[in-house]
Formats: sequence, C-alpha cells, structure tokens
Amino acid sequence: MKQTPSTAPKKQEVAHRNQAEKGLLALRAKIDTIDEKILALLNDRLDIVAQIGQTKLKNNASIYRPERERAIISRLSALPSRHLNRQAIEAIYQEIFAISRNLELPEKVAYLGPLGSYTHQAAEERFGAMSEYLPINTVSAVFKIVESHQAKYGVVPIENNTNGVVGECIDNLANSSLKIIAEVILPIHLSLASECEHIQQIKRIYSKDIAFGQCDMFFGAHNLSALEQIFVESTAKAAQLAKQDKQSAAICSSIAAKIYHLPVMFDNIQNFSGNKTRFVIISDFENAPSGNDKTSIFATLKGFDRVGTLATFLESFSRANINLTKIDSRPIRSRDDFASGFYVDFDGHKEDKKVAEIFEQWGNQIKWLGSYPKMD
Repeated sequence: MKQTPSTAPKKQEVAHRNQAEKGLLALRAKIDTIDEKILALLNDRLDIVAQIGQTKLKNNASIYRPERERAIISRLSALPSRHLNRQAIEAIYQEIFAISRNLELPEKVAYLGPLGSYTHQAAEERFGAMSEYLPINTVSAVFKIVESHQAKYGVVPIENNTNGVVGECIDNLANSSLKIIAEVILPIHLSLASECEHIQQIKRIYSKDIAFGQCDMFFGAHNLSALEQIFVESTAKAAQLAKQDKQSAAICSSIAAKIYHLPVMFDNIQNFSGNKTRFVIISDFENAPSGNDKTSIFATLKGFDRVGTLATFLESFSRANINLTKIDSRPIRSRDDFASGFYVDFDGHKEDKKVAEIFEQWGNQIKWLGSYPKMD
C-alpha cells in the first residue's frame, strides 16, 4: 500500500522517538552500572572505616576528626573535576563522613532546638541524616547535656553577621571544660510556606517576631503587610502551626517546612541575602592541627582598668604576626563590678609555635576555648 504524504512524517516521528528512547535506556543502563560500582566502592571504604573504628576504640581516640575531614575535602577539591566544585564535593562527603562515624561508633548530637531550627539544619549539615539528634531548649542546657555525657557533641549558635555574638554561648564557653572542635557557617534563608494554593488565600502569618522585620520588603511587594502577624517562639513552631491552619502561612526555614510537610510558596524572601549564622560544635576532646586553623580564647586581663593593658595584649598578637579575626567584650558574671572579659578569635592552632608563645606570655589570663579547622 502506498504511503500518503500525511502518514510518512508520522512514521518517521515514531521511529525517531523509539530511537531516542533506546538511546536513553542505554545511557540509564550505564548509570546503573556506575551506581553499582560506586556502591561497591563505598562498601570497601566502610570496611576500612570499621577497622579504623576498632583501633580508635582500643586507644580511646575520638571518632570525629574535623581536621582529617577538612583535609580529605581539600585534597579532593584540588583534583580535576568536570562537574563537581568544592561545595558539591563537600555535600557528598559530609554524608559519607556521617555514615562512617555512625559505623565506627553511633553518637548522639545535642543542638539548640526545636526540631526544624537553623541549629538543627547546621547539625544535620555536619553530622548527616543518620545521626541521633537531641533538640534542647537553651544553649546552657546543650552544654550541660554534653558535659554529663548524655551526648557526645553539641551544636550551638555563636554569632550572626547582622545581630552579633550570642552572649549565652560565650559565657558558657568561658566557664566550661568543653572545647570548640569545629564551626559551621550557614546562610540564613527564610521561606514562605503554606497549605494555601494561592497567596491571596492567606489570612494570617506565623513566625518569630524578628523574622517579620527581616522580610518586610517581600510583604510590601506582595501586598501582605496588612495580614495578621502572629508571633511564636520559633520559625519551626510557625511551620507546625501553619500546617494545622489551612488559611495561614509561616515564615520558616526550608528544613522546618520539610519536617512538617508544609509546601514552600516562595524561597529566600529575606531582605538581606547575605545573612549568615556561625555555629560551633562543642565536645570533650582536642583537635590536631589541620594547617588552616582558627583558635578561640577568653581573656580575663589583670589590671584591665589600667591604661594600656588591653593595648599591650593586642600588640602581642601583632608582634607575633597573628591575625585577629574577632574580639568582643563580655561582662564577667562572677564579679560584682563592671569588669569585662574578651572573647577573641585568631588564625592558627594552639600547637603552632607563635600561638604557644602567646599562651606562655599571658598564662592564666587567657582560657583556651578550642582550636579547629577554619571554614573557607
């Protein structure tokens, strides 16, 4: 039977689709083969991790070695890669590290809650989805949980680049035997999440009081400024309430929206896109030098009320060619006057020669809070 002009192109189109589908199936088969190889290699890696874990347990060594993890990521990031930048490599390997740590010795991680808070997000970013997490109501309580060995690690916020340091965290570090063993710097992105299908259906918005001011430009652009604003204790609680209230929305983190299965309408609605919070991980062990470290101390200087004492202290770092990255004063609560101590961050590790000389020079006037790999 002779083909008409209308049927010939259709057959060609079907043949082309079939050929394309065969090509996709062949590519997917290659991916399946690669995935099987990746899985086999991961199992080989974990076999070695288990052996290392047994050695660490015999020697009572710490399972979490931030300096070793940073060295691995730096080494892999320096290798040629067609598709993966450092951020992608770090995201992949943080999960591998977390699985490895739990294989060596499952550990509990306490964090400033509630569930779905930004501290929770920071903790999961470093310890992965498989770790056991304990949401704790206050920074001081996180310290107590770790000090009493109910958790091996604690994750707490220490400063925000717009709101400054978290005084409760500094005060606890100054009076605790725990050390900072790592830091996590997290961009603070706010989302508008709701069960409503259209933004016009929203009647009220839940969130922490400060979040409304951080998103007022978005509210103005979308005619939401006149809506009822309900203040709650956290953005995670806001997500929980908005899930139950079908005519509402929440300003919350993406992890809170995910936990409470609340659809995200708009992401990154905050006025300032550069808002970041620095979190520290606290525990009861010390880090070896990584080659790119930060050290934190708390200084209580004798004769602070005398002219030049603070200047002399700061000049000692300049003479040693040590870069100071932060100095912040805090009241000394054990005193009944207006005496202040100083929280100080600087480049280097306690074991570095020039840093060791600073500790020797100032003796018990400075308390070491930890040396840990510096975030890029």
